[in-house]
Amino acid sequence: MKIFCLSDNADTKNGLRLAGIQGEITQTEPEFTAALNKSLADRDVGILLITEKLAKEFYGLISEIKLERTLPLIVEIPDRHGSGRSGEFITDYVRSAIGLKL
Repeated sequence: MKIFCLSDNADTKNGLRLAGIQGEITQTEPEFTAALNKSLADRDVGILLITEKLAKEFYGLISEIKLERTLPLIVEIPDRHGSGRSGEFITDYVRSAIGLKL
């Protein structure tokens, strides 16, 4: 089983390439859809890394795939600019999930 990355920039792709993870750079919807379908068709891909910027831009498509398939595991990763999430991400997530203020 292998890991594959869909990135919106060369820095993330090249950094992961140093760790032995193949990837593809996509910036438009047709490019992203083609690369996503290619990676989903490859039965050896067990984990699909997608940069947060792409995941946010194509949220509907990714959510649909997550609901329909068990593999590959789709993981959103920050890119070279860091995470787009606030520092209180986990606290906000728990608060909205259980309705309690921590």
